Amino acid sequence: VLKLILIAPYPNSLSAILPRPSLKTHLPETAIEPILIYPLLVVDSIFTSGIAVEQVNKALAQLSDGTEHWVKGMRYIPSFYNEPGYINLMAQMVEEKIKNHLEVAHLPSQTGIVLMNHGCPHKAKGFTSGIDESQALYERVRERLIYRYPLISVGWLNHQTPLIEWTQPNAELAAKNLIELGATAIVFMPIGFATENHETLLDVDHIIHGLRRQRPDVTYVQMPCVNDRPEFLKMAAEWANPHIADLLSEQALAVNPALAASQAHHHDHDHGDHHHHGDHHHHGHHHHHH
Repeated sequence: VLKLILIAPYPNSLSAILPRPSLKTHLPETAIEPILIYPLLVVDSIFTSGIAVEQVNKALAQLSDGTEHWVKGMRYIPSFYNEPGYINLMAQMVEEKIKNHLEVAHLPSQTGIVLMNHGCPHKAKGFTSGIDESQALYERVRERLIYRYPLISVGWLNHQTPLIEWTQPNAELAAKNLIELGATAIVFMPIGFATENHETLLDVDHIIHGLRRQRPDVTYVQMPCVNDRPEFLKMAAEWANPHIADLLSEQALAVNPALAASQAHHHDHDHGDHHHHGDHHHHGHHHHHH
């Protein structure tokens, strides 16, 4: 039986669901424990899914008694930015909103759409920053809408961190650019976030207030994330099914954490030896022996 599926829509909340005592009580000592780590994040990056995995690793380290680990299988779902169902739902939500609220007063060419992604620093210490995936997601949602609504821009919700070069244009600049091109209505649609958080709620609200002061003649629409849509929840569950099936069918892992330290030590020696002997190891020595 699959005992534990960790679904945490925002990494910071993981510490709340993984306190030491409670997780231990969920896990009978003798049970085979496959874990599916499912952060429910649209785009995988070191700042999002990376934090989720880090939190899980911290909790697992605390829960280990140093002998055999109770985790017997593991799978991870990093992202779903390229799932056709998600991409179609993004476009559908925008179209529904325009049809129901804006179409009566604004021409399609006057309806600006800002598709909002999670901001990414351009330098991320060599880790996955999420820029490429976010860009790919934007292009695919834009493609669904552009033939009907020509004024579309990506808008990055960046953190206000000085000295870091963030993705551009930010959501505010994106809206201003579209207004300059003649938009009389702007729809702010979060695509890089599946669950509401301070960026999608407070930051966007703040941006709209600022724009309204400068251009009160423009209509601004703040769209919700998908997390309340039943079809999204159904999709998200379906994405997990193949991974759960894998976990249930594969052979159990047997991991002894105590071996990790001796292994690190052992590999250190191994590495030193190969350099001295040069014996059929891929250091360019082996061709001398032929």
